[in-house]
Amino acid sequence: MKIYTGTGDTGETGLYGGARVRKDDARVEAYGTLDEANALLGVAACHVQDTEIKALVARLQNELFILGADLATPLSREETAGKPLVPRIEARHSVALESLIDRFETELTPLRQFILPGGSGGASALHHARAVLRRAERRTVALWHTAGSEVNPEALRYLNRLADLLFVLARLENHRAGVADVPWSRAE
Repeated sequence: MKIYTGTGDTGETGLYGGARVRKDDARVEAYGTLDEANALLGVAACHVQDTEIKALVARLQNELFILGADLATPLSREETAGKPLVPRIEARHSVALESLIDRFETELTPLRQFILPGGSGGASALHHARAVLRRAERRTVALWHTAGSEVNPEALRYLNRLADLLFVLARLENHRAGVADVPWSRAE
């Protein structure tokens, strides 16, 4: 199978199940931005020093692949097919993220001020991935407003929790590396 097909040369792409949409469709924007965040997690994995965080990032990348397929497949496609077509993000995925956040936060000093993205290279890359993931979340909200019942409602909850987790992981990477978070200071 060749990597190029030529079917997208006119600005359209195919969704799972065969529907053709414009490449600037809200659904494509959502899963495309998610793909960008996933790529940045790959960059983060190259810079993260902590082995537990590095392994978790790899797991999260796999979950984002599931979420990408989820967003690329309208829920009605499964209703028409009468069976699941792709794995979907479920409530258990978000609950697992919450558990990780709770566990890792016990290792960190509570925040008393805002922090800037930065510190170690790994933490900075995790912050970058988090910022792009927030954009993916905004794109998914836009999709939700245009496609409503065609979008898995767990996708939004998962994206929100994952961005929170990436913030905590960036702080944790700094902490475990012995690097201080970068405090925001109000310019006077």
